[in-house]
Amino acid sequence: MTNTPHIPVLYNEVIDSFASVERGIIIDCTLGYGGHTSLLLDTYPHLHVIGIDQDETAIEFSTARLAEYGDRVRIKKGRFSDVIKEILQEHNSDEIVGVLADIGVSSLQLDDESRGFSYDSNVLDMRMNKESSFDAKSVVNEYSQKDLENILYNYGELKNSRSLASAIISKRPFDSSKMLSEVVKPFAPRGKKIHPATLVFQAIRIEVNDELGELNRLLDALKENCLSRAKVGIISFHSLEDRVVKQKFTLWSKKCICDIDVMRCECGNNNDIGKIVTKKPLCATSDELKQNPRSRSAKLRVFQMSRSCSG
Repeated sequence: MTNTPHIPVLYNEVIDSFASVERGIIIDCTLGYGGHTSLLLDTYPHLHVIGIDQDETAIEFSTARLAEYGDRVRIKKGRFSDVIKEILQEHNSDEIVGVLADIGVSSLQLDDESRGFSYDSNVLDMRMNKESSFDAKSVVNEYSQKDLENILYNYGELKNSRSLASAIISKRPFDSSKMLSEVVKPFAPRGKKIHPATLVFQAIRIEVNDELGELNRLLDALKENCLSRAKVGIISFHSLEDRVVKQKFTLWSKKCICDIDVMRCECGNNNDIGKIVTKKPLCATSDELKQNPRSRSAKLRVFQMSRSCSG
């Protein structure tokens, strides 16, 4: 991992989670800087990886970094919810033995002030795909108070979303993340050991990149395309993402999906498509936390698909 500027989170847990996977293809839905992909290729020599990313900078870096693996790795550009459908059409379902998604912003995106993700950045951007025309400046400067309230409440889980939205509107226009950070600082939730602007930035970033929509579409695509052998590992970084993954995996493991008010099962009691591997999410060890403090909020949930599904 010394040849990459990005430390992949939960790297030991990811490797261990795919230990039972035999030869085949793993789809790395969030290739980033190739950290997880290179570890998987090094550890399991019979595996191939198809990596997906929408960030051209990440793709350029990983293309060079992963060149040594030759045809064991392919890289595709785009939103993973779209590209994975193409991949699943190109390959038989039993060829895909694993799917990994590290849902979140990479360290290099956070640290690169030109991307506008950091609290001290002199730009206001937050796009994971730099080719997109919709950015954080559009949200902060153009959204109505009601729309701002909604994303702050729903994506930042901020109870004071109304006063926050009002404060933002009163100081518009914004041209930097640094300015936004200063304005929202007095409204930070008390008692939380995080940067005062963390939840506001989280909410805006989710809106800009449609992160929850992407995650839901990915999980739906996996179920609909009947991946009967795949082990699915999803790493999330906040409660909203983790809740989506937990709920989907729980639904996938249910035999009966009838409404709770139904007296007798009418669905056939045969709707499960596998089993939950991690009853509780896997989190960073103390050693990893010392090496990479940003791993403190990472959670990995794993699901083993075991039979074809009906859609």
